[in-house]
Amino acid sequence: MKKAIILLLSVCLSTSWVHSQTENQLSIQQKTWLSKANRHEKAGWIYLHIEGEPKERGFQHGYLMAKEIRESIRILEEVWHYESAMDWPWLVRKSVEILEPKIDPEIMTEIGGIVEGMKAAGVNASRDELVTYNGNIEIIGYWWPLVKDKYSPNAPTPPKESCSSFIATGTMTADGKIVLGHNTMTGFYYAYCNVVLDILPEKGKRILMQTQPGFIHSGTDFFVTSAGLVGSETTIGAFFGFDEKGIPEFARMRTAAQYASTIEEWCEIMKKGNNGGYANAWLIGDINTNEIARLELGLKNIGFEKKKDGFFIGSNVAEDLRILRFETQKEETNIEMSAVARRVRWTQLMKENKGKIDSDLAMKFEADHFDTYLNKDIPGGRSLCGHFYLEPHNQPGTSPFYPEATVDGKVLDAKMAREMSFKGRWGSACGMPFVAKDYLEAHPQFGWMTGLITDRPAQPWTVFKAGETN
Repeated sequence: MKKAIILLLSVCLSTSWVHSQTENQLSIQQKTWLSKANRHEKAGWIYLHIEGEPKERGFQHGYLMAKEIRESIRILEEVWHYESAMDWPWLVRKSVEILEPKIDPEIMTEIGGIVEGMKAAGVNASRDELVTYNGNIEIIGYWWPLVKDKYSPNAPTPPKESCSSFIATGTMTADGKIVLGHNTMTGFYYAYCNVVLDILPEKGKRILMQTQPGFIHSGTDFFVTSAGLVGSETTIGAFFGFDEKGIPEFARMRTAAQYASTIEEWCEIMKKGNNGGYANAWLIGDINTNEIARLELGLKNIGFEKKKDGFFIGSNVAEDLRILRFETQKEETNIEMSAVARRVRWTQLMKENKGKIDSDLAMKFEADHFDTYLNKDIPGGRSLCGHFYLEPHNQPGTSPFYPEATVDGKVLDAKMAREMSFKGRWGSACGMPFVAKDYLEAHPQFGWMTGLITDRPAQPWTVFKAGETN
């Protein structure tokens, strides 16, 4: 155990951490907990392994990621205040009032462990802040638009346009088995989702997922579990609706990933107590049965399809007509819009590559720059690998040259899933670098983001696997 603790402390030092507590100031129990955990970095990603009971794995998470969690909360706080002119403590009070009563005790215990671990590392945060931080997508993106005119009439409505994903099986793929690909589109100031989290809980399934520092769920929602389930999602664009009495989406997602053994079980957990927050089209696969499914989870309507041969795509356009017509304000035929252009491109790629799709092609798909509106290869807001910050004419509700883009790429096939592994690329799915200083000098209208957005250098595709140590 002593050797493991020394290794742990050397990792902390290698990442320039400064803890107010030394090894000797930790309790024997805390040292034992930390001896089971592992953190290392490669190709722009932070790999974090945690395990054990809820408080134990939470403590490991909080201690080993304290600096990054505090920084992510700082950025969220500053963006929230700038865009709403409302105080962070006000949002925390409202979030806890809405979210906490319906959060499972196991999840609350894990969040409490994160707070305790951060404190042991000399970094303070409250449990209420961590609840708000974990639920910020649904609170700021779904609850706030319904009430903002009462508090801050000129606050912008957060866009719900993000991510490009597909899942395919049967005659669509080279080996007849499942292939999954996903990339995340988001504002650069929110894009700190460079954590590969390996969770080995005392109860339930092992989970390997992409996430953010301090999240108990994924957020970007790319995962594989020891049950043989794989999944991703894309946000349902222009969605409206939120039920304050429902179970938070982030809690349902984590519970489904940890405890579901089948596609049906996964979907039932997601549907139970649905609050409409972070309304997504979920692409789920089961490598045991070679089945794939799409669960579109609105607030009042649900779309579900499952098949053993074919594909599903995600580009922020609801495929279920009831959700599209009753719960969104999305135009599904305007190809000048990013979501529609990407939807068309996905259809083209699936048709052109039937029977050939594998993980190598999936990487190319996620890095694709073909604009179906302009009918040419050019990186921009309409390409699967999105670069909104290059666009002089951006999406409605978003300023020209807005600092938003695809910030990663992830792919896996059935063989990787059986080994609980995937390939990921941090920075951009295509590898195009982003230099914050140059961008801010060229676009001074976004000067308020100085210190909130950072460089994103070109990174290689890298393999991650559950249980790795370096």
